[in-house]
Amino acid sequence: MNDQSAAKPRGGILTWALWGAAAIGVAGVVYITMQASTNPPKPGAAPGSENAAGAHSVGKKLTHLADAGPAPDYAFVNADGQPVKLTDFKGKVVVMNIWATWCGPCVTEMPTLAKLQGAYAGKPVEVVAISIDSPEDTAKAKQFLAKHAPLKFYQDKAMKLPFVLKPAADGTPITIIYGKDGLEKGRVSGDADWSQPDAHAAIDKALASLG
Repeated sequence: MNDQSAAKPRGGILTWALWGAAAIGVAGVVYITMQASTNPPKPGAAPGSENAAGAHSVGKKLTHLADAGPAPDYAFVNADGQPVKLTDFKGKVVVMNIWATWCGPCVTEMPTLAKLQGAYAGKPVEVVAISIDSPEDTAKAKQFLAKHAPLKFYQDKAMKLPFVLKPAADGTPITIIYGKDGLEKGRVSGDADWSQPDAHAAIDKALASLG
C-alpha cells in the first residue's frame, strides 16, 4: 500500500465516526453552526436597511404550523445562573429567540429585537433571547447583549433547546412567537427585522388572541 492510499480515509470508518458524533450531540453543534454560516449578512447591511417587503421582513418569513404545540418544558438559565423555563412567562406573549455570538445573522438582528421589546414596554410582551454560546463564551455573550437593552440575558449552555423544539430548529437564529396560552403562534427561521410594522402586527395579533 503506497502513502497516498494509506492517507485516504475509509468510507466505512468515516460513516461510523459521524454517527458516533451525532450520538453525543457534536454533529448537531456542527449542523447548527454551518446553518448559521451559510447565509451571513452582507458587509454593512442590517435588517433595517430593507423595507418591510424585503428579505428580512417578518411578514414574509413568518410561518405557522398546522399542529402548533406548547413551548417545551426545558430549563435554561438567566444572568444569575438560575433556571428558567418558557412556561414561566405564561400569560405574556413571548418572542423566544435562539442566538449565539458566532452566528452573524443573530448579531445582525439583535438590535431590532431590542427595539421590539422597547416598543412594548409596559405590555405583556417578553422578548426572551437565549444564547447557545458555550460556557467558555458566556462572558462574551453577556457583554454583547448588555449593549442591547432592555433585553435580558438567558443562556442554554448545553445547546439542547434547538433540538427539543417541535419541529427542531433548522439553524440559527430562530424566533418563535408564543401566545399568552403558551402555544406557538408562528416562527421565523433566519434573521429578520423585528422593528418594522409587520413584526408589530404579528405581536399585536398574538396579544389580541384569547389564547
